[in-house]
Parts: sequence; C-alpha cells; structure tokens
Amino acid sequence: MTAPSVTIDDARHSPYSDPGAHRALVAAVDPSFDAIHRAVTHTIAHYRADEAVTADQLADVDRRWVSSILDAAVDRADGALDAERPPAARVGGCCRDHSIVAVSILREHGLPARTRLGFAGYFTAGFRHDHVVVETRRDGRWVRFDPELDAADSEFDVHDLPTGLGSPFETAAEAWLAHRAGQLDLAAYGVAPGHPVSGPWIVHGYVFGDLAHRMRTELLLWDGWGVLDAPGAPIGAESLGLADRIAALTVGADAGDAAAEAELADVWRTDERVHAGRVITTFSPVRGFGTVDLESRATEWAGAGT
Repeated sequence: MTAPSVTIDDARHSPYSDPGAHRALVAAVDPSFDAIHRAVTHTIAHYRADEAVTADQLADVDRRWVSSILDAAVDRADGALDAERPPAARVGGCCRDHSIVAVSILREHGLPARTRLGFAGYFTAGFRHDHVVVETRRDGRWVRFDPELDAADSEFDVHDLPTGLGSPFETAAEAWLAHRAGQLDLAAYGVAPGHPVSGPWIVHGYVFGDLAHRMRTELLLWDGWGVLDAPGAPIGAESLGLADRIAALTVGADAGDAAAEAELADVWRTDERVHAGRVITTFSPVRGFGTVDLESRATEWAGAGT
C-alpha cells in the first residue's frame, strides 16, 4: 500500500521564521554554514552561557518570532547580521533562537530547513544539555548542523553532524526510546548539571517539542500545550504512551519511512493532546508563568498584566 503523501514545505517561512520587515537583512547573509554561524552568534547572546548579559537581553528570551528578534537587533546596532557587534548590542536568547534565525536565513534563500530538539554531549563532559540544531536538505538528504559551533574549534564535523543514539547530538526521540527500553539512564540529560529541569520529564517534553518544530511550529523550549504539564510534574500513563508513539514515528521518519512521516503529520493535525493550538502556556526562565495567544502574539504574565 502506498503511503499518503505529506506536503511540509520546509523552504517556506513559518510564522516564527518569517523575518517580516527585516527580509532584506536576512537575505543579505550568504546561506553557507560559516556565514550562518557568524550571523547567529554575532546577533544573539546566550542568556546563560555568555558573560555579562544585560537586563534588556534577559528580557529578550521570550521573543519567539524572528521578526521580533531582529527588531531588537536593528534597534541596538546597524550593519549586516554577520558583522561584528558589541556584546551589549546583541539580542538575548538561547540555542532555539540561534537555530530559528539560521532556519530563517536558509528559507529566505529558498532552501528547505528545520529545527530539531534533542541533547548535545559536547558542552559538558558526562552530561547532555538540552539543545536545538538545524537540518537542511543538501544532496538529496537532511544534513544536520549546529550553527552555534565554530568548525575550527570542534573535533567532529559541525556542518554534518553524525546521527543516531550515542552521537554528539541525539534527538529527543532517540533518547526517549532508549530510556523506555531500559537501555539509557536519563539522569544526565537536562538544562545543566544540578539543574532541577532534567531527567525523563524534559526528554519526554522534547519529544512533543521536536514534533511541533517538525510541523513548522517552532515554539520556545519552555512552552507548554496539550498533555505537557508544568516542569517536574509526574508524567501520566497517557502522556507516556503518546510519547512512545511519537518517538517511534519520529525515528522512523528520520530513517526515510514515508508512512511514519505521514502519520506524524496526521497526529499533529488531529490530536489536540499533541497539537499546539492558538493559546499555549509558557514557563519563562525570566518572567515565570504566562498564557500566550499565538495569533495576536500577546502574552499575559501571571500577576504582571500583558
């Protein structure tokens, strides 16, 4: 039986990757890996990893749309995105923001690109940090790369990351399935060593987050919807089963199974437990709990108005 066709146009902007009024600025960046690396690292300061992050940069971390990220960038400094800019003139963000800006550049050049959620083992020995990387179609396949990393400083090819369980970057689906099979302890998976957001809860959530990003809904890493609950909450049996199913389909789709790809799209489209609708919740590391209307792009913060 022939699998139903799935049309996910990864060369077209999503609402999140669309640069809006800054289209020319994004188009001016060459879509080469090195130029993209310069653009995203010169434009965005990691709110936890970079030194001397300002109050304004901390407030930036909830800018979920590239157009908003670039609003702040052009307000703080003139010039091309891949030109040097003072650290204080960069926009606060994290790996998700580096990667969505990279995707924006690729899509603006008509190149298929998407973000992937998982866990990187190359920042802290013995620990896998939650992380977002980019995939783009080249030579008939998805090539995975990390736009944060300088190729000259890495022991592996950051422009064509090895894949699979045990690779420098594991997808959330790979880690989750290995854990559920009793093959992997997730204690050393999370935000950082000693951070309370770690272990099975974050990997489980990233299975759903990776699906959202695959379906061109590139939400923040601290957003919640459907079966996703507050950080650290027990994972219910229903959520476990859904994560198992989505993870298996994701691994199958990554291996080229068209039927798995089609089923992922169908689950996203039809299952409200999985699909992120117009209103979601967010658990910002800076502002705390909020309710987000994705259509109006307004957030109501608990106890703080909009």
